[in-house]
Order: sequence, then structure tokens, then C-alpha cells
Amino acid sequence: MSDASVHKRIMIDEYFDVIVETKASDLHMQEGQPPKMRLHGDVQKINDHILTHAEMEQMLSEVVGPKRWEKFVQTGDVDCAYELSADARFRCNLHKHLHGYGGIFRLIPNKIATLEQLKVPQVIKRFANIKGGLVLVTGPTGSGKSTTLAALIDFINSSYARHIITIEEPIEFVHQNKISIITQREVGEDTPSFSDGLRNAMREDADVVLVGEMRDLETIALALTAAETGMLVFGTLHTNNARKTVDRMIDVFPSSQQPQVRTMLSASLRGIVAQLLMKKADGKGRVAVNEILISNNAVSSIIREGSVEKLTDVLISGKGEGMQFMDDAINSLLQQGVINAQEAYMKAIDKARFAPLLEGQLGEIAKGGKPKPRH
Repeated sequence: MSDASVHKRIMIDEYFDVIVETKASDLHMQEGQPPKMRLHGDVQKINDHILTHAEMEQMLSEVVGPKRWEKFVQTGDVDCAYELSADARFRCNLHKHLHGYGGIFRLIPNKIATLEQLKVPQVIKRFANIKGGLVLVTGPTGSGKSTTLAALIDFINSSYARHIITIEEPIEFVHQNKISIITQREVGEDTPSFSDGLRNAMREDADVVLVGEMRDLETIALALTAAETGMLVFGTLHTNNARKTVDRMIDVFPSSQQPQVRTMLSASLRGIVAQLLMKKADGKGRVAVNEILISNNAVSSIIREGSVEKLTDVLISGKGEGMQFMDDAINSLLQQGVINAQEAYMKAIDKARFAPLLEGQLGEIAKGGKPKPRH
């Protein structure tokens, strides 16, 4: 637990302690509801106490401090990070909702895991050796994108003498300078926006730039430009696989600009790592599964021509180069017994491939049920 001489305990810390002790991923606090946590992917109650308006106001205002609380009261949303102890930080989102105040708090371990500890494909290290270009790490919210990116940045920091700039909202993993120099900037505190931070990075002698979220046209356009000028740019998108990622990067632009963007992306893209978290068959936690696209001449041509559907063939045929198709990776976990057939079906791109393994249970899944896989 935290040292009282360093960290002054506040009301919500008792709930944060529960998250750390149970190894849950998120704390959910909603006015008018009992406190809840997400454990191994499922949300469950911590206790039966109904949180009041006064309790929520005290806990949330203490977490964010006076300046951010004033912003929250005015806007109804605020993001920040909160350090509980030397071993745990939380990414915080405060929001107003129909019944009052709410807060979601994601646990961020202060110790950055290595790529080996995360058990992600080690071919990902190849992206650390690149001098310039764009690497995208994608996946839905809560899929571990930030954790994988932090491990990759830490690998660069430990292996090369470079200037690394991160632009985040909020800063999650805190990096210490090793061989590299790391500059971490928080949107809203150190720079007005992701696009402003990225634009400034091009004047700050950066070798590597991490863009915490590429969610608008301006940021994506600047990321492509930075990659073209020789910086290694890491960015994130909320897409589930390589094909959707390429489509998203291009579709955000007006149709008149899309041919030019396809050309820029085909030249600057170095790879895509799509990540999902899947429930383990034994119910003890979750496991990451990755689709990996490594750009080559075929990938560049496909993007330039706008034939994104052909990327599936490249992913499957590029296994010898370290590429990995999402459904093949899911099937591998299924064959090893790490996940069950239902989880494989639910997360697969081509569901027909896994449907026979579920026998007659698809109807139950469609109705929201949780049938057991066949044994």
C-alpha cells in the first residue's frame, strides 16, 4: 500500500485497494449504484452500498483536484491520471450521466511489463528497429493497446539512444530515461491537443513519437506527414483488424483527398498490430491475441490501389515473414485449449469457420445467452 508520508489517503483509495488486491482491471463508480469492478472481463459488485451524490462528489473531487473539478462541473467530462502508490496508477474518466456523477478508473501498473512478459509475438520488436514510418496498434477499448505500446516504447528506451516523445490523454505509463531521452506530454495540461503536440514534435528533434489516440482528420494527417519526414510514429485506433484499420485511416478524409492519402499511407505504413483480449477457458484471466501486418511491396500496392480486401490473403501467405491473421491466431489458442469455442466464435472475423464447433448453440448466443462449449 502507499506510504502515508508520500501519499495522503483519500476516500476513494479503499476502493482502489480492492482493485489492486483482486487484480481487477477497472473500478466503476456510479451515483445511485453500488461500486463495481471489472474482473477477468466481467463486471461485478464490490459491495451492496448505494453511492450517494455527496459521496460521489467528495470522492471524485478529491481524485482530480480543484482545477479539474471546476472543469468537470462546467463540461461534464474530464480525464486524468491518479497515483495510488509506487506500484499502481489509475487512468480516470469522470462524467455526468442521467442519474448524477460517474467515474471509471482503469488500473495501470507502474512497472512496465516487457514484451516477453506480455507474451505477444516477438516479431513486434521488429518495429522498434525502424528509423521512420507509421506503426499502428489497434483494438477496442480495454484490449491492452496501451500496455503493448508501453512495452514497445520501453524496449526502444532500453536498446537505442533516441529522443522519444509521447502525447497522451492522460499520461498512463510513466517512463524513466534509460538509453533514450523520453518527453511525455499530456493533452490538456502540456499541449492543447494531439494535433498540436504532434505538430510541435516535428520541431523538437524527435526520433520516435507516440500518439495516444488518432481520432480526427488533422491528427491522422499530421501523423502521416511526420512518418514521411523520417520520424517513427506509433499511433492507436479503435479498430479490430488490419483491414478495418486501413479503411479507417483513409475514410476519415474527404473523397477528393483519399487517392493522395492512400499513396501517403502506402509509402509510410510499416505495420499494424491489432489486439483483442480473450477470456481463458479456465476462467482465470484473459489472454491477448494479435493480428500482425508487416508492410511489404504487396501491402503497399494493395493500399495504393484501394483493394483492402486483399490484405487477408497477404496476412495468411505472409506467415513466414512474421505476419499473423487474427482468425488463425484465435484458432491456435483454441487448439491449445487456452480459450473455448464460444469465445473463439464471438471474437472471430469469419464466424462461419468456428460455427461448427458450437453445434446448436448459436441461437442462444444470438439471444445473449452464455452456452457452454462442447467438450
